[in-house]
Amino acid sequence: MKIISLVIMAILFTVPVFSAEFEKDIIKTSVGDVEITFIGHASLIIGFKGKIIHVDSWSKLAYYSALPKADIVILTHHHPDHFDSDVIKTISKSKTILVITYECSKKVSGEVIKNGDTKNLQDILIEAVPAYNIVHKRDNGQLFHPKGEGNGYILTFGATRVYIAGDTENTAEMQALKNIDVAFLPMNLPYTMTPAMVADAAKAFKPKVLYPYHYGETDIQELVRLMKDEKDIDLRIRKMK
Repeated sequence: MKIISLVIMAILFTVPVFSAEFEKDIIKTSVGDVEITFIGHASLIIGFKGKIIHVDSWSKLAYYSALPKADIVILTHHHPDHFDSDVIKTISKSKTILVITYECSKKVSGEVIKNGDTKNLQDILIEAVPAYNIVHKRDNGQLFHPKGEGNGYILTFGATRVYIAGDTENTAEMQALKNIDVAFLPMNLPYTMTPAMVADAAKAFKPKVLYPYHYGETDIQELVRLMKDEKDIDLRIRKMK
């Protein structure tokens, strides 16, 4: 009996959480509400006018078979916690569009968007922003995310611009962004940004709403401290570890 109990406990502590537990926010736009569901890590679901957009879905985070099928799947890059081929199969339907990088296209078919490209898909304008490291490197000296491999994306809903940065640091391209209403900035060390880098970027391009995401064990309160005087930026902390 003890062995059976241990097996049951192991299952309970390793299966993904059920969808009812996920936090959600509503972003008001001129053309209708955008509903953001915070799955965790770098994974989001965005609902808009009956369309469902899955971002960097990862099977360790949810029972994706219980979640809505995707009209659009967005992949920022090819690392396995962002590009999970099993989840892509689960959430795809016959007309699902995959927005992918060149590296991802080696494994799946979709709309390849390179740094700087813009595409209009299902009445949603999608712009690809370069996502890459400047400072943080592997032991062999290689950057965790070399320039040109990964994308961040700006999704435009009416006049509202939502920036999902992907795995990146506070690059010149990020700091030069304009008119960003909502920004998701990563803070998982050592792979992306420190709290100081996130604060530096946010103070440069001034999103109206800032969500730190994909933050792992990084100290969220350090970012709160750094942003405390930025009254025009609404810093929102959600369960995106």
